[in-house]
Amino acid sequence: MQTLDLWPDGPPDPLADVGVEISFRQPSGPGPVTEWLRNVSRATLTVFAADPARANGAAVIIAPGGGWRVLAWEHEGLDMARWFAARGVTAFLLKYRVMGTPQDPEAFDDRNKLSQSREAELAKITGKTAPRAMSDLLSDDRYLAARAAAATDGRRALALVRDQADAFGIDPARVGLAGFSAGAFLAVDVTLNPDGPPPAFLVAIYGGETQGATVPADAPPLFACIAQDDRMLFRVVEGLYADWSDADRPAEFHVFQKGRHGFGMVAQNRPVDRWAELLDAWLVDLKLI
Repeated sequence: MQTLDLWPDGPPDPLADVGVEISFRQPSGPGPVTEWLRNVSRATLTVFAADPARANGAAVIIAPGGGWRVLAWEHEGLDMARWFAARGVTAFLLKYRVMGTPQDPEAFDDRNKLSQSREAELAKITGKTAPRAMSDLLSDDRYLAARAAAATDGRRALALVRDQADAFGIDPARVGLAGFSAGAFLAVDVTLNPDGPPPAFLVAIYGGETQGATVPADAPPLFACIAQDDRMLFRVVEGLYADWSDADRPAEFHVFQKGRHGFGMVAQNRPVDRWAELLDAWLVDLKLI
């Protein structure tokens, strides 16, 4: 499997205090144990070639989530890349840079438990008082630097895929972005400031916001979904859809009653499991598969 290095000579905005990259396993939100990554300092793209029988020149760059601290590498990355490739869309899985976490597993677990405790508090929030912006949840300098670095990696990934489109048998005008949680914020951030033409389509799964930026007249079609019991972000993503609609840009938005945050490609035996089927139908309607 081919891997492309986004910054062979180093990124323009390196993050401080990021140690050696670590792969680990933990529960995937409401689902089973899956693979995660942390202390990512080398941004890459892993290529998943489209099924030759269905390939049609479309491509997607996929950004997994993880709160800019970790990457949900398996259920929001590998599984999604294979899903797209099976439908004839060449997938590029983006390993973007994240903020540093303790090298010691026990120290990391302690910090992770604090984060989970905060999520438990957020679960008590009502719909009326739920956060409307990511800044209501995170606003410290480390978060801001990591989010900016992730967007830098996303813009570089989009440019690199387009530059090498011929080598991968894809149409540079048919390259989209898809992201989960922090990866969805990355995808929207890049779309609103792409340093070039916007992506051909945008998939934002339980994440993404405009931060008050104007949605441009050529903004791509948006597919977004979230669970209503995702108290951290369900009103934030409602705002993303509203901003796209206010700009009269094509948008499709699905809210599931239950599913919580981080369901990814993991089946829960709930209606939220249908989100990928709805995405499939949306891609067919856009003639992308």
